[in-house]
Amino acid sequence: MNSPAYIGRFAPTPSGFLHFGSLVAALASYLDARAVGGQWLVRMEDLDPPREPPGAQAAILQALEAYGFEWDGPVVYQSQRHDAYASVIERWFQQGLAYACTCSRKQLEPYEGVYPGLCRNLGHERRDAAIRLRVPELKYSFSDRVQGHVEQHLGKDAGDFVIQRRDGLYAYQLAVVLDDSWQGVTDIVRGADLLDSTPRQLYLLELLGLPAPRYLHVPLIIQPDGNKLGKSYRSPPLPADQAAPLLVRALLALGQSIDPHLAQASPADVMRWAIAHWAPEAIPKVRALAEAQLRKPA
Repeated sequence: MNSPAYIGRFAPTPSGFLHFGSLVAALASYLDARAVGGQWLVRMEDLDPPREPPGAQAAILQALEAYGFEWDGPVVYQSQRHDAYASVIERWFQQGLAYACTCSRKQLEPYEGVYPGLCRNLGHERRDAAIRLRVPELKYSFSDRVQGHVEQHLGKDAGDFVIQRRDGLYAYQLAVVLDDSWQGVTDIVRGADLLDSTPRQLYLLELLGLPAPRYLHVPLIIQPDGNKLGKSYRSPPLPADQAAPLLVRALLALGQSIDPHLAQASPADVMRWAIAHWAPEAIPKVRALAEAQLRKPA
């Protein structure tokens, strides 16, 4: 790995506050970058204003600071990048790669998340319609640094996917690819819930003529009921006064060896120790871990 060329990032969605599952993903991306002397960026994926509670963005940044994260350069906000997304969609629409879709959620329920192409050749007007991207009947695969070989047949497993919603909001898949490329991101470290999104993003990169980054997907942290820790399940926000012990628990979730004295150290000291001892090869090769079962340090 060419250390100076490493650019990583953490891109939270401000639909809630930072929680323990977010901390695990943020910590993995931060340590992976800093351990090789790379840059670490923060990008606010504020694509969905109706779902964003007041103060969430500021609270996320404050929590990162309290836990000892230091990012390079200014925070980027996707809400300020709409022109870039619109330009690409317009080009693909003119090329026939994108089309308008008027299907409702109820219409699509029987297809279990795989779009069957109902509007593909109907030539709907774009007003009051979602915009979908045509996908090829091909497999896209990649080698994840933790999860190994991953592949997906876009036509059979995903179908034509949305790049702009019916309400005009831009879709995650398009925005994340354009912004990672624009920021020069070389390494994407994130939760395993996004493993299945990666082949679609590889297809977008191919259409845009852009190189693919390296990928590392860490296990999700799940609750006793099987749901992942997340904003939609009202997962508790990170308490600032528990930064060091929660960083230690996050390191345990990532399979890292722990100095038993770290829980009493400052967040900055935990970070320094963790950077020096980062071992990505120790990350569990599973898609999910139960938060309640994480071993606590002695």
